[in-house]
Parts: sequence; C-alpha cells; structure tokens
Amino acid sequence: MNRRTVPSILSRLPVDPYVLALLATVGLAALLPVSGTAATFAGGASTGAVGLLFFLYGARLSTREVADGLRHWRLHVTVLACTFVLFPLLGLAARGLVPFVLTPQLYSGLLFLCLVPSTVQSSIAFTSIARGNVPAAICAGSFSSLVGIVVTPLLAALLIGGGTAGFSADSLFKIVAQLLLPFLAGQLLRRWVAGFLTRHRKVLGLVDRGSVLLVVYTAFSEGMVAGIWHQVTPARLGALLAVEAVLLAAMLAASWYGAKRLGFVREDRVAIQFAGSKKSLAAGLPMATVLFGAHASLAVLPLMLFHQMQLMVCAVLAKRRANDPESLAGEPLPAGPLSGPVARTRLPTTVGE
Repeated sequence: MNRRTVPSILSRLPVDPYVLALLATVGLAALLPVSGTAATFAGGASTGAVGLLFFLYGARLSTREVADGLRHWRLHVTVLACTFVLFPLLGLAARGLVPFVLTPQLYSGLLFLCLVPSTVQSSIAFTSIARGNVPAAICAGSFSSLVGIVVTPLLAALLIGGGTAGFSADSLFKIVAQLLLPFLAGQLLRRWVAGFLTRHRKVLGLVDRGSVLLVVYTAFSEGMVAGIWHQVTPARLGALLAVEAVLLAAMLAASWYGAKRLGFVREDRVAIQFAGSKKSLAAGLPMATVLFGAHASLAVLPLMLFHQMQLMVCAVLAKRRANDPESLAGEPLPAGPLSGPVARTRLPTTVGE
C-alpha cells in the first residue's frame, strides 16, 4: 500500500480521527494510569491546559460578531432554549431509566451532557453544507459557548444531585479561576493577540486538541486508580448508546419542526437545527474536570460517545438538507446582518470540538 493512500483511507473512515485519538488516550490511561507524585504534576498541567483553552476561546470570540448577532435575537434565543432548556428537560426525563437501564454514575454523565453548550465550528460547517444561514450559526454557537461558561456549572449544581457535582464556595472559586477569568482575559487581550491567533491557527488547533487529550488522560487515570471503571459493563455501554441515539433524534426533530412552527425561514431552521442539537466536547471536558473531580472519567464518557454520534449523523443529515427541494428552490435569506452570500460559503468540517 502506498504511504500516500493512508491519509486518503483515514479521511474516508466513519470515525473522526480526533475521536480515535481520544480513545487511544483512554486506552493509555487504562494501561498506564498516572498516580502519586506524577498524578499531582499531571493534575497541575491539566489545570493549566483548561485555563489555556478558555483563554483561547475568549481571544477568538469577536465582539463585533456578538453585536451583529444581537440583531437576530429570536434565532439565538431559540438555540439557547434548545441547548439549556429542552436538552436538560430531556435529561431529567431520562432519570426514570435509573437503575434499570443506566447506572447512577452514567446517568449523571448523561445529564451533564445535556447541560453543555453547543459547538461553534462543526455547527458552522454542517450549516454551510446544508445551505443554511452560516453567519447565524457563527453567532449562535458563540453565544452558546459564552453563556455556557456560567450557565452549565449553575445547572450542574442545581440538577445533578447526590454530591457528585456538589456546588460549594470552593467549586465556585475553581470555576471562576479556571474557566471565567481566563476567558475574560482572552477577551480583554483579543485586540493584541487576535492577529497572532489567526496567523498560527493550525498550530493553536493542535494546542487545543492536545490540551483536551491531557485533560482526558488525567481524568481517566484518576478513574482507574479509584477503581470506578468496574461499575461499567458492555451491556450498560450499549444501553447508553441507545439512549443517546434517542436523545439526538429527539433534539434534531424538535429543533427543526419547532423552528418551523415559530416561522423561521429554511436557512434559519438549518442553523437552529445544527447549533441547537449538538454539544461541545472541547468545552464540556474541562468543565467536567472542575465539577466532578475524581468522577470526571465516567461523567465525560457519555459526552465523548455523543460527540462522535452527532458528527456522523449530522454529516449525513447536512448532505440530505442540501438536496431537499426547498434548498434547491433557492429560498432567499431574510434581510439583515445575518444574510447574504456568505451564508452559502462552504467551510471545512472541524472535528476537535
């Protein structure tokens, strides 16, 4: 086999290569979990990586995009309602599956998944492929990420019981120190670092993904040392996948038909569906390490599985949306700052989110 054909074959695999890297990291943590002094060092490095991630999030968020997005407030409120109201309600409804289908620990992870903000890059990419309103997807994903920094921890404290993610003064301080302050620092310094970030986008993308992999390794190592993985069986994992498939299908349907009932045009409905039905792995993993501590490995497992599932399903759905009669008819975008030729721009799918 020619070496040049290997990247081509990998690009055709139904599994996201970044997810393969995540699975490899989990396997490494299972075989060689970090412990003792090394665990203390790894924990400090993981904390630094979380701060770096949220600093980069803040530095990349354009305040001009936020200001323009406010003019299309109905769409953004709809996406936020899907992300932080409808998703959590479905997560609470799944409590009836405990303990017959899901263990209490896996259910806590599933509920946490329902509280995580939406993605940015992949929402944009799928909206573009489906011939939707790309600028609306940009603003909707950015707003969701911004709101999630505050809302996700608060919802976790309110809805996830049993002390797994207890909300105390210490946890509040960790959230502010590790998530909010770096994000605000990124926003304040954006004026001076935005050009650097743009010029070194590819390198910083590797930094993003490497930071997430470090967080995953540290979290799953703690789980191995604590012995919590003995609580998960293949049957439970299969049940979790089935529950997440139903959850994703329900959100895709609700966001599409709900937006239609609210009177949004097709391009806006596409943006609402893809921004309102997905969850961000990159934002959720660092939050889980802060909120769950030693239990973070089980807490992020549902999010990791859901991430891969949403990419595969939405890739197929986006192509079908691009070929539906309403799209081919060329229904015009609504007038305003979020319409125009840019909405037809095709962007490459990003997978580290």
